[in-house]
Amino acid sequence: MSKEDDDSIVQTAHDRFKLVKDYEADFRVLYVDDVKFCNADSDNKFQWPAAMTQSRELDARPCLTINKTRQHALMIQNEIKQNLPAIKISPVGGDATVDAASVFMGLARYIEYNSNAADAYSTAMMHQVQGGIGYWRVVTDYKDEDSFDQEIFIRRIKNPLSVYLDMSGDQEDGSDAQYGFIFEDMPREEYERKYPKFKSIGDRSVFGNATDWLSKDKVRVAEYFYIEYEKDWLVAMPVRDPMTEQPVPGQYDTMRLSEIPQQLRQAVKDSPDIKKRRVQVPRVKWCMIAGDEIIDRKDWPGKYIPIVRVVGEEQVIDGELDRKGHVRNLKDPQRMYNYWTSSAVEQVALQGKQPYMASAQAIAGYESYYQNANRINYPYLPYNGVDEQGQPLQAPQREQPPQMAGAYISGMQIAAEEMKMVSGQQDPTMGAQANEIAGVAIQKRIKQGDKATYHYIDQMSKSIRFTGKIIVDLIPKIYDTARVIQIRAEDGSDEQISIDPNQKEALTTQKEDERENEASRIFNPSVGKYDVVAQAGPSYATKREEAAESMTAIAIGNPGFMDKAGDIFFKTMDFPGSEELAERYRNSIAPQLLGEGPTPAEQQLQQQLQDAQQQLQNTQSMLASALQESADKARTLDDKEKRTEIEAYRAMTTRLNDMFTRMEAMGTTPALAAVQAQTIVSAHQQPHPTTDVQSYPEAPEPMPQQAMPAPQPQVPQPGAMMPNQPQ
Repeated sequence: MSKEDDDSIVQTAHDRFKLVKDYEADFRVLYVDDVKFCNADSDNKFQWPAAMTQSRELDARPCLTINKTRQHALMIQNEIKQNLPAIKISPVGGDATVDAASVFMGLARYIEYNSNAADAYSTAMMHQVQGGIGYWRVVTDYKDEDSFDQEIFIRRIKNPLSVYLDMSGDQEDGSDAQYGFIFEDMPREEYERKYPKFKSIGDRSVFGNATDWLSKDKVRVAEYFYIEYEKDWLVAMPVRDPMTEQPVPGQYDTMRLSEIPQQLRQAVKDSPDIKKRRVQVPRVKWCMIAGDEIIDRKDWPGKYIPIVRVVGEEQVIDGELDRKGHVRNLKDPQRMYNYWTSSAVEQVALQGKQPYMASAQAIAGYESYYQNANRINYPYLPYNGVDEQGQPLQAPQREQPPQMAGAYISGMQIAAEEMKMVSGQQDPTMGAQANEIAGVAIQKRIKQGDKATYHYIDQMSKSIRFTGKIIVDLIPKIYDTARVIQIRAEDGSDEQISIDPNQKEALTTQKEDERENEASRIFNPSVGKYDVVAQAGPSYATKREEAAESMTAIAIGNPGFMDKAGDIFFKTMDFPGSEELAERYRNSIAPQLLGEGPTPAEQQLQQQLQDAQQQLQNTQSMLASALQESADKARTLDDKEKRTEIEAYRAMTTRLNDMFTRMEAMGTTPALAAVQAQTIVSAHQQPHPTTDVQSYPEAPEPMPQQAMPAPQPQVPQPGAMMPNQPQ
């Protein structure tokens, strides 16, 4: 940029700074007084007006500080620390997924852990409660001296008065601020060491006004964030069906015209099918100003001014800013308490401390007794009963001890009650004994006190939510190169994730044999859209304590509890060896309870299956026995039938042999040949035994058919007589 451009930026910065400074001038005075009042003690006497303190000290009157205000503020601060809101990220559009949102949350938790963000939150919250406002900031920086990779950090701002944020913003967390300043008054020696090229700038005034920016021993360096708007077009291009190349009704891809190649922009602007409208794109700029010159500059990658504020109570009354914390309304009751206490002490201190009142004649000669009466336990104190003339003398009289006036006691009690009234924090909230006896009643009364101060944690939730938005906006821009990063689970365990900005999906999981490094999941933070909420509630450590307390009570009343949940019980403990005990209990617990074995329903089905299998085996065994028995019976029956067949065959063979013997003796005749043929045919028509005949040795071999030539039966002519036919 040219020198004229730099001068214009510096001039605008000073104008804005003066505007915010004038707007917050009265509040800043009260802020200092509130913070000092809350941190008053007997040495600094911040709770006493300076004129009254000086007057009472000159008169040697007590000027006591019984600081109850700080305890009221600490109750809120420590309650918020125990229930610090957590960043919760959810998918809202594009290709965002629930699993990818969980990676975003894990990365946000790691950024908080790596940045010691709890310190930044606690410091801002302390200033919020005590003075009315606190700040922290989000920065980017290199991972280490040997790396080009950048990471995101959350840094605390120790002095809220060093921040000036845009007064025209409407959001309480400052998310809509258009500019902001963070000032640092650097010792001149340190300034010249860090910025040796700009040594002479510290000696020059700023447009004739050196009181705000320059001093003799210090140089005020200001970080100046501001937003510039670039004009652009937002275009919505219809999504086309890859098969038909026709537009899909109601589906569009939105992008800015500046993101489209130059040669296609005019065609896009002229196309009637493409929706388009004018937009102004915010670009956040940062520069470092020393004296009246810019000594460093860069573009901030995010779209928000990375300064987060958390307010106590803020409103505009009659055009004037009224901002305060928890202390402002406690000032008068606290002053009353200090005054009544000091007055009561003064009144008692002025009372006589002599234990006895006696005439000099009455104790003449016995002075040592009365002088040592407060140290020696005398059985009696002698005195002179008469004077020298014999006149009786009055006995020494013990005086009443110093007493505090009832008005002072009542005044202190009233002041203490008024502090409870204006703060809304009653005795149970402050840890004091109250009329409530039951634990439930005590908790209800404590919750009533928490409701009176809930707006502080509500404001913290809004500010942490804005921090989450800054982080979600920055992550795709900072983690834009392939690398392995760490994310952090709620229980404090870490996991490595691979960043792949070229991946189409938001989150993928690698198979074990495909992993090139230890990361099992690949994440592309630029895919999808995500929203942020802040979840208020107990911290993880507090939840563990509550879980341990509840499970201890359960274990006492249920002896079998440890056999079922001993591993979970010891996981909530923090003593040495608790993890080993949890593992041992886990090894002794039934797998079904751990979700590693079959469920009861599955066990029932398995038992039913086993019973059915056993019944099937029994049935098969019975069937096999029945089949064997049937086979045995069939075999026996078959053997009998075969024997019968063989016997019949033997008988037939015997008859044939006998017949042939007779035929040989008688000679062959045509009639005999016919009978022979008929007999052979009948024999062949009988069923032959299937069993080998050799199994029956007594059976003769059958006669082969070739043993006898087939007879040629002679058919007699009609009227002819057969041989040997009876006449």
